Amino acid sequence: MTSRLRALLSLIALAALAAGCASGRDDDLPDPDSNAQRIFAQAEKAMTSGNYPAAIAAFESLTAVYPFSDEARQAQLNLMFVYLRNEQPESVIAAADRFMLENPTHPRVDYALYMKGLARFPRDAGPLERLFRIDMDKRPPAGMQESFATFQQLLQQHPQSIYAEDARQRMVYLRNRLAAHEVRVAQFYLDRNAHVAAINRARTILEIFQETPSVIPALQIMAQGYDNLGLEKLAADTRRILEANRAP
Repeated sequence: MTSRLRALLSLIALAALAAGCASGRDDDLPDPDSNAQRIFAQAEKAMTSGNYPAAIAAFESLTAVYPFSDEARQAQLNLMFVYLRNEQPESVIAAADRFMLENPTHPRVDYALYMKGLARFPRDAGPLERLFRIDMDKRPPAGMQESFATFQQLLQQHPQSIYAEDARQRMVYLRNRLAAHEVRVAQFYLDRNAHVAAINRARTILEIFQETPSVIPALQIMAQGYDNLGLEKLAADTRRILEANRAP
């Protein structure tokens, strides 16, 4: 059953209950606040116990049925977490964007940005990747670039955030991974005798990813590319730079 269908059923149930009580006393009507609190408590219990599908269903129902309650606003934040734990990165991003759009001055906007960055943050090699010796640096870098940009936005807009230091460390990791990917691409061109393309890709690493471990292999690729093109002076100059970078 989809989250929209669950929310619709909840609305129908509440409408039927309200209609049934319409002929009775006003104090027989359900208290919206207490119902929102009850659903929120159930959702938090499911989240704490690790039952993320149940937590998602409850939080989504709460935000649909009681969208203007305080509990709904907190449910939006909690949904980012349970989506992430349930391996639904696109839902994390959608929830974060929606929260920031609807609550631009909320004090937890930094959390929404942080979770959005985590949604695109690359995971470590799993058992299958290790079994088949898959090189993670060959994976497309688009997600890493998006994650880096989001963490950068977090640091620029909320430098005092409690998530700032972790975001900064993740950005260093992402820069290293992005640079390593560029080395793989440059080596790919070099191996196929596309020497100019290899040199240009390696030069990009030197221009954009200074102070990463990929500078050394990038210089090596450039030197080899110049050698293969017969450009001895440029090859020698590159090797002098390479040796200077290797010096302690």
